Amino acid sequence: MTFAPARGLQAEYFNGEPGGRPALTGIDADASTEAVQRRWLATPPTHFSVRWFGFLTIDQAGRYTFSVSSDDGALFSIDGSIVIDNGGRHGLQTQNTTLALSRGPHSIVIDFQQWGGRFAMEWQMAREGEPLASPPRWSLTPQKVGSRSLQAARIIELLRNLLAWLAAALAVVLAWQRRDRIVARPRLASLALFIVLALMHTWPLASDPAHLTRHDNRDAMLNEWIVGWVAHELPRAPLHVFDANVFYPERDTLAYSEPMIVQSVMAMPLLWAGASIVLAYNLVLIAGFVLSAWAMTLVVQRWTQDWTAGLVAGAIFGFNAHSLSRIPHLQAQHLEFLPLALYALDRVFETPTTRNGLKLAAWFVLESLTSIYLLVITAFALIASSIARLPELRRRPLFTFRALAVGAAASVVVLAPFLLPYWHVSRDLGLVRTLEDAAGFAASGSSYLSTPARVHAWWSSRFSEGGNVLFPGALGLLLTATAIVRGDAFRDRRARMCVAVGIAGVALSFGANLPGYSVLYALMPLLHGIRATARFGVLAICAVAVLSGFGVVALRRSVPTRLWAPMATILVLVASFESLAAPLGLTRFEAVPPIYAGVPNSSSTVVAEVPFYNSRNAQFHALYMLYSTSHWQSLINGYSGFQPPSFYENAQALDGFPDERSFARLHALGVTHLFVHSEMFPDDTLNTLDARQDLQRTGAFGSIVLYRLK
Repeated sequence: MTFAPARGLQAEYFNGEPGGRPALTGIDADASTEAVQRRWLATPPTHFSVRWFGFLTIDQAGRYTFSVSSDDGALFSIDGSIVIDNGGRHGLQTQNTTLALSRGPHSIVIDFQQWGGRFAMEWQMAREGEPLASPPRWSLTPQKVGSRSLQAARIIELLRNLLAWLAAALAVVLAWQRRDRIVARPRLASLALFIVLALMHTWPLASDPAHLTRHDNRDAMLNEWIVGWVAHELPRAPLHVFDANVFYPERDTLAYSEPMIVQSVMAMPLLWAGASIVLAYNLVLIAGFVLSAWAMTLVVQRWTQDWTAGLVAGAIFGFNAHSLSRIPHLQAQHLEFLPLALYALDRVFETPTTRNGLKLAAWFVLESLTSIYLLVITAFALIASSIARLPELRRRPLFTFRALAVGAAASVVVLAPFLLPYWHVSRDLGLVRTLEDAAGFAASGSSYLSTPARVHAWWSSRFSEGGNVLFPGALGLLLTATAIVRGDAFRDRRARMCVAVGIAGVALSFGANLPGYSVLYALMPLLHGIRATARFGVLAICAVAVLSGFGVVALRRSVPTRLWAPMATILVLVASFESLAAPLGLTRFEAVPPIYAGVPNSSSTVVAEVPFYNSRNAQFHALYMLYSTSHWQSLINGYSGFQPPSFYENAQALDGFPDERSFARLHALGVTHLFVHSEMFPDDTLNTLDARQDLQRTGAFGSIVLYRLK
């Protein structure tokens, strides 16, 4: 007896009419539009057919209504008889039928054909008197399964889910009973807490991290490509890591975007172990939330000698509104080295040794290698902190200046190879962010009231600022106010330092709208690479997190000892969940189409993809970049916040593809392999291409056709 039968329907996919050897086979959870999109990896051919077959188990005999909605045609058969004929070429239309079915398994076959344009497929069922709905997942099997076996499998699944919940409850009980041991290992316990919180804040990402992603935003594809490229190239040719495979034949093309060296190094072992680029990216994204919260916790605990203060500060900083609103931007979640850099700076002022200066350099370099933006942001945070600590220089000024100078020099030496490519593209291609850019992407007062948190949705929507989401949280503001009113924010030198950081962050976030910003822009070349000045607001969130820790300490002094334990629990819970925006809106990405593995691995290979979108639609090249992770050969396409002049020339020349001008451009660029997304061209385009003497078709997958240029 089989207690765990396979679920779903056997599926056969055909290019064109059904018959012969299927192009794809497998088991689909259901016969649906989503199943087709998944199986063809969102690139179905213009004309295709699908046959789903298997068994539908009825648990109660009676009369059942079936409904089929399709665009184009679909046939639905039960026990060898066609009961719904919705065939032919047509738009979306629905056919219904009602029939009596006995208890037990019934064979079903669903045939679907698509002749072009939009397509849709859905079938529903209902017992007489009940509303139509998709068939229960448990009722569909590719092979015939007895009713008892199927019922047994359902019971086992229910018991498994129940046991999972019981195990979770038991874990909570055991954790409470062993709380003394947990308290004895607070670092590990806090790390475990933040792992759980990260999974909750990014839910449902953890339910399927290998496929769920934010591909509705092309920046997510861009950043996945960056992580994949750096992880691929850094161990092979570290001196050429900035000569990325896009925008061929340009050089230093990685410098058009964030390098994310640290995130890519984190992803390396995952990719070497066989993880997909999406899975590796998602795990590194979750790690960013965890590490940012944990680092802030350890720093504030060390400064306050209070674990409640550390946990509250860590939760506020790690799961802040800004980072949660920028899920497609991996650099926004990796703030873990910022509080460590502030801690190291404090150590320099306390004990100004060369060793402490080098530690400061190490944390600054690591944060800088997560993002060019964070390099600049962290630099200003350290400058503001140092200014706030100037009165302390009376003790040992020479030693302090020496330690800071050692740290600065070490940082310059390590970062220079990573910054030179940015200088090259700035000098050669004019990649410079202007004051107008700094004004157009600046924060406003509303930015600091904007948050994706569901608990604040009733009021925050009126302050929506798109990407400029900087609300530090109501609890954070209340605890910061407590620290200020009680005087802790000014008595403690570390708190004063963070007040200066917060003020600097808020001021700089207004960009060119801030009086005097143009002077800073002229004096500090680092600002020439900053367009979205609103991101300086991260320093305000950092300051609120630290000051919240001091606010917790001030609050603890005024609360009776017997009441502190429940109050501390409430503070940690509110800090952990106030910013909750889950469940996130995620899309599904199955895999890179297998046809991309057919690109030859050769130094002479140059790839192009058409349609070649113009600058207004440049973001659509991000998908081509993601597909290139399957072969890593040179690609003339590309997407970033900046496009070189050759991109505009290529877009103009390839605008009329497949005309002779476009092929002249492809040959001039040395293109050897051409991917054609045929669904984006007229029906006769492939016939025209197949007739050319300088093209050879080498393969196809769905609507993607690969040609070799002779």
